[in-house]
Amino acid sequence: MLDREEYIEQAYLFRTLGERILDGVAMQEALVHLGHEILATTKLPLAIDYLISDLRLVGTMASAMGRMSHYFTPFQTFVVAEAEDEEGRFDLRTALTILEREAAYRAENATPQGLFFFRFECLSRNRLDYMHGLTATANDDIFNADWKDWIKMVSRQVGLVDLADLVYVRSDELLRRQQRRHPADRTTDNAPATTESHMLFGEKEGRIAWANRGKDPLYLFAALQRQLGYPAVPRPKRPKPQIDSPTLLARRIDRLELRVKLLEQENKGGIDLNQFDPKNPQTE
Repeated sequence: MLDREEYIEQAYLFRTLGERILDGVAMQEALVHLGHEILATTKLPLAIDYLISDLRLVGTMASAMGRMSHYFTPFQTFVVAEAEDEEGRFDLRTALTILEREAAYRAENATPQGLFFFRFECLSRNRLDYMHGLTATANDDIFNADWKDWIKMVSRQVGLVDLADLVYVRSDELLRRQQRRHPADRTTDNAPATTESHMLFGEKEGRIAWANRGKDPLYLFAALQRQLGYPAVPRPKRPKPQIDSPTLLARRIDRLELRVKLLEQENKGGIDLNQFDPKNPQTE
């Protein structure tokens, strides 16, 4: 866990880096300038210098971030590595937006519950590798041993068991329901009996998970985001239908007229190639 000022500067780094890449600035050049803009009392300028040296050497940042595991989390490294994968479709700007929003969230007293759901939704919406993504999530200092074991269990059962069920059975809402029932009837509950020390989620999260059992997981994420206050996950942009401008339509009409003229010349005896010669003074 880093100091709050480190996360604030990280959020600025990832946000500004994405903006300058969008403006056409090379990543190395953008990082060099950002290294002078970042607050000098933080450790981020040193990390940026190391990123620049590795970027010049191998052309990627994920390898350098992986060697700085004391500063960058394994999930940050995983997201950048997925974006730098040439065979993948994960956009680097989306990756930087994810890192920016997570850093801003961690600067404002992030909770393990909110951070887990934010990362899980990032994996779902961007179709990233669940196994590696959840393994990187578990290797974070914000999660204790119970959290790490549970996240690793989720990585093995995702796709087989509904996430809402996995959340509900580790919530205080399950305990509340079990305590309300008659002791003789508790064995008929579908959820196993658990103790309060094993609970990872509160009653609110448990009620939301219970209400979304068997539904689209996106409904669960939306409700938990409203209640837990974790940042909105960037969504892949849908391709917009291309609308031709009047200028493009005029160019297409000119091309069609030229093709018609060439066809007419070919039917009359052949195409005069001299008209395409730039040295011909008669060429218009």
